[in-house]
Amino acid sequence: MKVALLQYPIVWANPQENLRLFGERLAALQQQADVALLPEMFTTGFCVDRICLADEMDGITVRTLRQWAADYDIAIAGSFMCRENGKLFNRGFFVRPDGSADFIDKRHLYRSGGESQLFTAGNQRTVSHYKGVNFCLQVCYDLRFPVWTRNQSGHDYDILLYCAAWPDVRIGAWDILVPARGLENQCLVAAVNTVGDDGMGLHYSGHSVAYDTRLNKLAQFDDNEAGTKIADFNVEKLHHFRETLPLWQDSDSFQLLP
Repeated sequence: MKVALLQYPIVWANPQENLRLFGERLAALQQQADVALLPEMFTTGFCVDRICLADEMDGITVRTLRQWAADYDIAIAGSFMCRENGKLFNRGFFVRPDGSADFIDKRHLYRSGGESQLFTAGNQRTVSHYKGVNFCLQVCYDLRFPVWTRNQSGHDYDILLYCAAWPDVRIGAWDILVPARGLENQCLVAAVNTVGDDGMGLHYSGHSVAYDTRLNKLAQFDDNEAGTKIADFNVEKLHHFRETLPLWQDSDSFQLLP
């Protein structure tokens, strides 16, 4: 399973330009990857002060994602600022070439950045199925909360995906937490961040990365590097690893509540 990590600057508060740019990048990926992972709020940047930019579910963002997936024969994951029934969501998406899609609202809203005052938190964790592989998509700040990520049965999902806008000032936490989530859940993990400067004075240095079951890096970016890199995940090796070392059988059982 080949997952492309697209680490690029996001043009602040400019959905039209971001759609144009990411469309070009996805077109260049044709027949090279199975899944493309985009940064958090890829059409706007993390501009929670510009809620007028939120798009509806029948708006241009979702329509364009479905068109890209069909045209380039690739599943696409990431998140965008969504307005639905009068509420705002940081809405993750996993869109397949056949037009089907799963939508996952960010569970943990970044209080210090004002997100929790304006957006509604998600209350469901969704596993997306594609080409015989199970994916769990989560959004940025969700990375800090391991209970929400827990692979309870040991095989709920195979590949954990994170899309993020994680600022450079806290990049050390990102570098630690991404592999930790993969290790504790016996899964493959791909995490994409953005790079560049936003409209609120924050800098993003990237550090997008993909790990296999033994925390070998299958793709990684240098500081402030923009581009696309592909992680070639061996899901059969993952299944073998879980069978020979079924750590999940010794984990504590619990129930997630809304």
